[in-house]
Amino acid sequence: MSHLRGLARVTSRTIEAMELAHPTPTVPALLEPRLRAFLDRPLFASLASVDPDGAPRQAVIWYRLEDDGRIMINSLTGRRWPANLERDGRVAISIIDNHDGYSWLGLTGRVDAIDEDLERARQDIVALAHRYRDNPTPSSIASFRSQQRVTFRIAIDGVHDHLED
Repeated sequence: MSHLRGLARVTSRTIEAMELAHPTPTVPALLEPRLRAFLDRPLFASLASVDPDGAPRQAVIWYRLEDDGRIMINSLTGRRWPANLERDGRVAISIIDNHDGYSWLGLTGRVDAIDEDLERARQDIVALAHRYRDNPTPSSIASFRSQQRVTFRIAIDGVHDHLED
């Protein structure tokens, strides 16, 4: 997996080269209890990654905040956004309160672990199904347990807080 972290310059499709505005921090952001409480809710997230040509790519995803402060996400293999994360682990994630669209968190971070162990990845998607669906059907669980899956863990480097605006 190659990352642009630490490089002084990045090539753009519209400009010859540009300086990075802010290098990616190496120390994860600390989440205050009220931010953790928001992230513990089963809200949908929008994940932004970078396509090979530099274009942005978004996907709406399920996630879970881990005890260590990382975000766990999971996907079918073969989708474009997981391939993006394997190539360039930088991400931006938006989580919006489904009852108040003006209450949201923006996160920036990077993939710091990829779990390609098929059984663990399947266990992760089943756990997410139980988090997001009150009673996932036996057929949906069976379907998840038969799929080729991959799990990513995202270290949070920055938080953009709009919970009390």
